[in-house]
Amino acid sequence: MVRREQLSPHLVRLTLGGDGLGSFHSTGIPDEWVGLVVPGQFQSRYYTVRSWRDGELELDIVMHDVGLVTEWATGDVVGETVVITEPRGSFAMPVSATWLMLVGDLTAMPAMARIAGHVDIPTRIWAEVPDALPGYLPNSGDVTWLEQPGDGESLLASVVESIDWPAGDGYFWMAGESAQMRAIRKHLMRERRLPATAYDVMGYWRGGIQRQPRVVDPGPIWQAGKAAGHSDEEIWAAYDEARES
Repeated sequence: MVRREQLSPHLVRLTLGGDGLGSFHSTGIPDEWVGLVVPGQFQSRYYTVRSWRDGELELDIVMHDVGLVTEWATGDVVGETVVITEPRGSFAMPVSATWLMLVGDLTAMPAMARIAGHVDIPTRIWAEVPDALPGYLPNSGDVTWLEQPGDGESLLASVVESIDWPAGDGYFWMAGESAQMRAIRKHLMRERRLPATAYDVMGYWRGGIQRQPRVVDPGPIWQAGKAAGHSDEEIWAAYDEARES
């Protein structure tokens, strides 16, 4: 980890670099993501690649009260070593698209920013965020800023249902809270009757579930299990036993 930058009260930029990225190959897909495993853990959390240039990988992390990455990223992480998985992406705008609509909450901001800077057709953006983020999105898009209704809440489904859709063929991309995304998929299929190739809607997180600190830290159990030559299944069993006891 070469840099840590606080972009807003709820958004932190982590910049990865070093020889370990020598084999990293970007997909070129603007909403690509990687799994991130931080020190002391073995579970990954997935984050959009905000940028990849000059041998450095930028990840913009949404900060929660608790969480595997949040607890680590609140401290001085510069100089520490992390693990990332192979990048993947799903943005697949048809070449015939004449307009693009992007809708998302704070978790979708890195992808929307990168997508908006990648395309060259008229783009409208609806961003539901808790903090002001001036300059985060490219100036090329028509942006509507929406106030987040509350921590762990979203009203993006109702926003999409009220959109005045442009004429012609286009592409709709959206990411955010899973229940909102399910409602929007139904709207796109049943009301808008869009073909599957005309949109991509992804649930990045689940609302209605209060985040809780871990009762048992899996990191030491994983490390001890690996040192003893145990299989992943045996390590998980030991972790479950520790939680139950």
